[in-house]
Parts: sequence; structure tokens; C-alpha cells
Amino acid sequence: MNDKKTPAPRRVESDIAKTRSSSGAIDAFVRHARAVAPVRGGEAGSGRLILALDATMSRQPTWDLACKLQAEMFDAVGKAGSLNVQLVYFRGFGESRASRFVRDTDALKTLMTKIDCRGGHTQIGKVLSHALKETGREKVNALVYIGDAMEENVDDLAEKAGRLGLGGVPVFVFQEGHDPTAERAFREIARLSKGAWFRFDARAAAELGKLLSAVAVYATGGLKALSDRNRPEDRRMLEHLRGGRER
Repeated sequence: MNDKKTPAPRRVESDIAKTRSSSGAIDAFVRHARAVAPVRGGEAGSGRLILALDATMSRQPTWDLACKLQAEMFDAVGKAGSLNVQLVYFRGFGESRASRFVRDTDALKTLMTKIDCRGGHTQIGKVLSHALKETGREKVNALVYIGDAMEENVDDLAEKAGRLGLGGVPVFVFQEGHDPTAERAFREIARLSKGAWFRFDARAAAELGKLLSAVAVYATGGLKALSDRNRPEDRRMLEHLRGGRER
């Protein structure tokens, strides 16, 4: 009989979580995330995707839509392979959290519905730094970021986005609203990381769901998987990834 002890699982909370919250919802998030089984790295046909969300107060009106679109994204993976997803969000005063990578997307959807938005400044730099750290441990295939504002040093964000691009981690930025400062920063993050920028518009939920599904397919099977599926949203995503210009 093999007496070797099984290594303890990694902590669910990411190093980016520096500030603890007394919120019951956050404590529930951590407890629930610890209960979700982790995935094994390096499996053939699998992809790792980070879904990062701005959970500051201005996002509250469309939070439910983000939850719905996230579910549609996972459902679209199909034959391209399995998708391992990590949920990251920030809100409040320096609060930023991450789940572990999981395949149980229903559990992630449940976690999202338990998070309430709170006032605070953006922490996009923490998200990008976290993605760099994660892909340093094990390859991350894509980062999806949904937000509506940018209140940080854009040069710092650009430097981190460029490092993600060099590491093969495209950032797909979905912007809610029309803040010009955020748009300039988000477009630059997408460009430097070799990803893509899109408008997050509740009136175009169906189209957004399809675009997110294309990101999921790309994360699991790369450019070939998008070409093979060959849907309009896949062709649009391919145009961006191959250097096409956002219209």
C-alpha cells in the first residue's frame, strides 16, 4: 500500500487578495470555492481561462447579464475540449479575490450570483499581475475582462498587457458604457496583449454571448478550433486575433 500523503490542495484565495472582508457574502464565496474540486493541469484538449470582473458599484445594473453570458460562454465549448475557468473580481477598498480553476461552471455561476457590487476604484493592474503569475505557474490561454471604468496609470497597465502578449495570453476586454478614458486604456490592453476589445451592451446580449463563446472555443482549441467551427462570431474573433482592426 502506498503511504504517501496526498499534497494539500492550493489555497483558493489568490495572492492578489490582500484585504480581507467581513462581508458574509465574501466569506460564503471563499467557503464555496474551497469546496469546488480543482482541475489537473496539462490535460490534452483542455484550456485555462481567467474571467475577471469589475464589481464596483457602477456595474450593479448589468451584473445579472454578466452571469447569464458567462454561462453561455461555457456551454459553447463543445468538442473543442474542456475549459478550466478561474473567477477573479475586485470591488470596495482594495478588495480582490480569485477562485481556483474549476470545470464546474454551475458552481462559478452560483458564486457570481452571491457577489454584490460595492463602491471603490478599479484594480485592473492587480488582475493583469495575477494573470501573469498564474500563467507563470501553468499556461493560461486567455483572459476575459468585463468593466466600465479605468482609474489607474495606463502606462503601468500597458506594460503588464505587453508582458501577457509576449507570454501568449490575449486579453479580451468587454467594455460596458462609453467612458472615453476607459476605452482608450482597454483598447491598448487588448492591442498589446494581442487580444480584442468589444462593447458590452445589454441591448446586444445575444451577440455578446456568441463572442464570449468564441473566446471559450479559442481558449480550448486555439485558432484551429475557431476556424473549424466557422461561425460568424468565430470569423470576427479570428479577424481580431490575426491583426484585424476593430470597426
